Amino acid sequence: MRTHNLATVVAFEVRRTLAKPTFWIASLSVPLLMAFIFGLSFFSGMTAAQTSLESEAKPVTFTYTDASGLVVPEVAATLGGTLAPDAAAAAQAVRDGKADLFLEIPADPVTDGVHIVGRDLGLTDSGRWPAVAQNLLRASAEHRIGDPALTGVLQGVPVNAELWADGRLSPGWGAAVLPGLFLVALFMAVVMLGQQMLNITVEEKENRVTEMILTTIHPTTLIVGKVIGVVLVGIVQGAVLLVPMLALGLMPGLLRAPSGTDPALTQAMLSQVSIDLPRVLVGAALFLASFLLFAGLLVAIGAVMPTAKDAGSAFGMVMITMFLPLYAMPLVMQAPDSVVSQVMTYFPLTAPVTSLLRNALGSLAWWQSGLVLAILLASAVLALRVGVRLFREGSIAYDQRLSLKRILRASA
Repeated sequence: MRTHNLATVVAFEVRRTLAKPTFWIASLSVPLLMAFIFGLSFFSGMTAAQTSLESEAKPVTFTYTDASGLVVPEVAATLGGTLAPDAAAAAQAVRDGKADLFLEIPADPVTDGVHIVGRDLGLTDSGRWPAVAQNLLRASAEHRIGDPALTGVLQGVPVNAELWADGRLSPGWGAAVLPGLFLVALFMAVVMLGQQMLNITVEEKENRVTEMILTTIHPTTLIVGKVIGVVLVGIVQGAVLLVPMLALGLMPGLLRAPSGTDPALTQAMLSQVSIDLPRVLVGAALFLASFLLFAGLLVAIGAVMPTAKDAGSAFGMVMITMFLPLYAMPLVMQAPDSVVSQVMTYFPLTAPVTSLLRNALGSLAWWQSGLVLAILLASAVLALRVGVRLFREGSIAYDQRLSLKRILRASA
């Protein structure tokens, strides 16, 4: 009988949510908004790249003085430069609008810097004046060195790193991509399903039908059925988000390099993404346990609060606490064994994000994963049990929160 009621509750929650036009409007608006944002970013990048190329293609004429003796006159002439006999007069010519650019190179340009007097061409085009000075000194230095190999070293040398751990080749950051997606999935689940999960206990109280429902359905069956229903709705909502993105070809766009990036470099970066199956499985288990804990906390909050408005304030505090480790991300990344990182790893409210982040980075040992998983599952079961008891105790508290005495009695 209880199983039949569970199926009834699940079916009711799914049908009720999917029948709302607002659900489909909100779900479909997200991929459309993402398509608009990516399209706008793509065309903006293309336009900016084209403008930059056109700006660089424009010939630049400038005058300069050189107290350092580093500038090679032939190189300067090739770049459009003319040696000025009087620095003050050359600078004044730019100020009077008779010239575009004057470079005053001091005796020690590295320490003192190059003084630029240029025509204001706007925030974008005027930004190329410092590049003219840098190109002039760089080209002169390369000309003086005369050795292409030494010049290439000064410009930068590509490095291919080979990292080893425990006697085998380490995949590096590429192995962190897939486990890290579970942290993104947890954030999306909180954003997409948080309010619905919170309303599964508040809605009936606000409609004042809780007493009638509990006469035919056990509180545990009711709560579990509602949670399952919300999860199924979340799966539908996730499919609604992903299918249009795949259809519009936005998923490849997420991995596409920005305009101006070398495609070969992008392909090399993508080729480093690898599958570390143990870390992926641990990430999946931590995600499920974290979601159960999140659901249990929201059920408990909804059972205590009389209205959705009051429950929303408490929900905000839970959100802040759960995602607090993101503000300490540098500490967790660089010092995972520090006291603060350890506390956030094992404290139930901060454990989800911290453990998922450490698992993605590879700093969570197997025994630590098991311990965190046990803490999350125990906390989730406890939160759900307490939430069910609080819901039963506060089922008729329509206009006020549960008192501390009743909460302690239900928890006991």
